[in-house]
Parts: sequence; structure tokens; C-alpha cells
Amino acid sequence: METTWRPVLLSETEKPYWKPLQQFVRDERKKVTVFPPNKDVFAALHLTPYEKVSVLILGQDPYHEVGQAHGLCFSVGPNVPIPPSLQNIYKELHDDLGCQIPNNGCLTSWAEQGVLLLNAVLTVRAHQANSHQGKGWESFTDAIIRAVNDKSDRVVFVLWGAYARKKAPLIDTSRHVIIQSAHPSPLSASNGFFGSRPFSKINAALREAGKPEIDWQIPDL
Repeated sequence: METTWRPVLLSETEKPYWKPLQQFVRDERKKVTVFPPNKDVFAALHLTPYEKVSVLILGQDPYHEVGQAHGLCFSVGPNVPIPPSLQNIYKELHDDLGCQIPNNGCLTSWAEQGVLLLNAVLTVRAHQANSHQGKGWESFTDAIIRAVNDKSDRVVFVLWGAYARKKAPLIDTSRHVIIQSAHPSPLSASNGFFGSRPFSKINAALREAGKPEIDWQIPDL
């Protein structure tokens, strides 16, 4: 884990669920293909140090097809086709801020600016969505949300879809900002995601707090 996260989450990794969870993932990797690769499971923490988090975007489950998941929610590696949900995010980003739609789905540049791209579950069996739900990852990622909520400076929490919105009680809205809407997936994007203008709202909330805005333009590769 990123060194600045280690002291923040150390007590969580000492709880009874942690070792069985890690053993479960190791056993799964021996039997089946698991995404993302082991080196990328905590990529969101590596790329976005604790003290730098100013935005948290919550996803649910890693992508489960070959080559897609690399540890950041909604993001894929540089040479991987852009998934439908991310295509819709890019459409809304274009309509909201005029950003050009890039030729790739790699959101690393957001993470490096302080956008924690966190999935609620950090691993998944190949081709089996939600296959690692309920094994303990949710306890760990809830602890991450609570730790970010404990920051004294304002953080903008982005909750897209019903699953993410269930995490709202973990967030103190007297200090932080929640931006929520329908999920950007093709099944729900037309029911409240398109037109929600989350990116300009995030930057407005950061600006009000005297924090740097995010440059949302993903560079072409």
C-alpha cells in the first residue's frame, strides 16, 4: 500500500476478516483467473496518497474481462477498448466542460491529481461480475471511505448509482460534499446521469474550499 495509507489503514488489516480475505484471494488465483493482477489491487492507493485526496469516485466491482481492470474504478489500461460506462462518462464530460473525448480509457491522470478512484470490491473472477462480493473487501473499502471522511479539508464524494449512494451515511456533509446521480452504465445513464454535470460541480466545490480544481481532460496516448 502507498506509504501514507499504511498508518491510516493498519488497524483495519489487523481485524479478523483481513487474513481470511487475503487467503480467499490467494486461493482464487490458484484456481481461476482473477482481475486485476496482484500488483494492481491497491493501485488507487498507490497513485493517490492519503493527504492528496480531494475527490473520491466510488465504483462497485472491477471490470471482469481480460486486460481491463488495473485497480482504478471505471478506468482501463492504455490499449484496451473503452467500456460503455466510461464512454458515457466521457460524453457527459464533453457536454459538461467541453473536454475532448480521448482515444483511451486510462484515468491515471485523474488519480495523480488527487481523485481516488475506488471500487467497493477490489478483485473479481474473470468473466464473473460481482463474484468476490461479500468476502470482506467492502469492510476494507468502507474503512477507506471513513478515513477520507476524517480528513479536515473538504473532499468531494461522487456516488453514481444506487449501490454507491448507500455509502452516503459514512460521509459527514457538514464538512464534505456529496455529488450523486444515476450510474453512467448504458442501463441507467439516460435516467439521470446525462445532464447531471458532475465535473463542473466537483470543481466548483473544490474552488469554494480554496483547493485546486481537477483538470479532467484525459490526454490522448
